Amino acid sequence: MIGIIDYDAGNLKSVQKALAYLGKEAVVTRDPQMIMASESVILPGVGSFGDAMNNLKRFGLIDVIRDYTASQKPFLGICLGLQLLFESSEESPGVPGLGLLPGRILRIPEGEGRKIPHMGWNSLDICPGKRLFQGIPQGSYVYFVHSYYLKASDESIVAAQTEYGVPIHASVEKNNIFACQFHPEKSSEVGLEILRNFAALTESK
Repeated sequence: MIGIIDYDAGNLKSVQKALAYLGKEAVVTRDPQMIMASESVILPGVGSFGDAMNNLKRFGLIDVIRDYTASQKPFLGICLGLQLLFESSEESPGVPGLGLLPGRILRIPEGEGRKIPHMGWNSLDICPGKRLFQGIPQGSYVYFVHSYYLKASDESIVAAQTEYGVPIHASVEKNNIFACQFHPEKSSEVGLEILRNFAALTESK
């Protein structure tokens, strides 16, 4: 079973529906025992970095996420869920993130013809050998909705990049922790294949 963490951040049901389409059982929950018992866990989300961290704290989920990722079972952050894994965000100065991975979340810079938030399809420059992107062709397009982007401190964890005025670290992978700034659940067949690869991480153990 795949656990989808519920912290009032939206976009949960679309992830659950995409997994159901793939034949994967997924439950939306904020129950610590159910999360810890899940074979893998997804932290989706849209909204404000600061509000999301406050919600995780309010629901007692920060330690649960730390304990789960320490268990070495597969964990996937999506969109805001990626951003929360890092140390801080320009969106919410003074609010620490989970700090599970090194890096900062920065605002996409203004530029001529560049709309913010960035909403739409961008191609990926995929780093070789990354488990989440097995079978995904180089240059595949995925769907983004965001105003802030990741600049990872350790570029060895970057699994895929894109460009939108600045280089954007669009996906990361370190041990059992995976994350995507884009929405695989809204990225057609490519996104479904990424979710299928994530689900297979548990099945291959």
